[in-house]
Amino acid sequence: MELSYFIPLSGPWFYVSVLLLCAFFVQMFYYLYFYLALGKYLKNDQGESNFSYPPVSVIICAKNESKNLEKHLPAVLEQEYSAPFQVIVVNDASEDTSELVLARLKERYANLYFTSIPYDKKFRHGKKLALTLGVKAAKYEHLLFTDADCEPVDKYWIKEMVQGFSLGKDIVLGYGPYKKQKGFINLWQRYDTFQIAIQYLSFALRGIPYMAVGRNMAYKKSLFYNNQGFKSHQHILSGDDDLFIRDAANKNNVAIVALLHSQTRSVPVKSFKEWKRQKKRHLTTAPYYRFKTKVLLGVEALSRQLLWCISLMSVFFSNFEVFFITIIIVKLAVQYFIQRKIARQIETTELAWGGLLLDFILPLVTGLLLISGKRQANRNKWT
Repeated sequence: MELSYFIPLSGPWFYVSVLLLCAFFVQMFYYLYFYLALGKYLKNDQGESNFSYPPVSVIICAKNESKNLEKHLPAVLEQEYSAPFQVIVVNDASEDTSELVLARLKERYANLYFTSIPYDKKFRHGKKLALTLGVKAAKYEHLLFTDADCEPVDKYWIKEMVQGFSLGKDIVLGYGPYKKQKGFINLWQRYDTFQIAIQYLSFALRGIPYMAVGRNMAYKKSLFYNNQGFKSHQHILSGDDDLFIRDAANKNNVAIVALLHSQTRSVPVKSFKEWKRQKKRHLTTAPYYRFKTKVLLGVEALSRQLLWCISLMSVFFSNFEVFFITIIIVKLAVQYFIQRKIARQIETTELAWGGLLLDFILPLVTGLLLISGKRQANRNKWT
């Protein structure tokens, strides 16, 4: 049987197949160069065994988080850590009972310090002001950040995150997944977080750090001041994590820590509408990434969508369905193998199966949200 029976060698489908193969090889580059390296890195124990753990200031900003503070803050305050550590909570203009909750906890925990920003309806500010106050209040050089709705996986979270500094780094990027619950929305949100983490951790490993998550990251106080805090993006409400990394990180000063004991877990949203609102807020900083980062992220997303769209269209409308189905199968096999390798290291193996279901639809939805967010921003600009 002739080769042309399986593969288009001329005509319109030949050019379609060339485009498909280009998208396929681009995807293979990302998986084999970036993501596979992350899987191998996490498999090995990182850090120095004779590391002298420094004192640490844990900083949490909370706005109307009284219930979460009462539920999750003790797990932070009761960490097992060989050096002194303090927990600083900045009560950011809360209108609930957060201050009373913090006062009660202060009676039980000597290592808790809290301060409050008074509510003022005439003065609006973002999280960056609260974080700056927390950094200024910190007694120690090494700062560790999380959110009020997050809880460390166990009592060794501080130890595992600070271990990242043992390699002489100034920044430690962590992983902050969402708690596992029943339902498709929960799988959707957890896989989205997993895929994002694979990208920013593997890019940082290859010397291209571009973001972090504020619910689990660390850096040195001196780095904050040398970078002039959030000055370059103070006018943007979000970006206290990724835009700070954009300005302060380089290929030599970042460590990544993602194994189980270093993780914090957050309360997931309950509906797609809530996820969409949360996602659009996170995407507001993407246009401010460095050009190289935007190209790398854009090419990855575009090649993935091209591969899926061309393959699905070709299966239904061409006579070469065996060739196009083979491309899909190989892509999914490589994807599953590498994602499973990473997921096993961070002990969320089931998420590798989620990629087989969500690999096409999730980046498509994210792209639409990014476009709609730009349109909304343009409508809201002063003219």
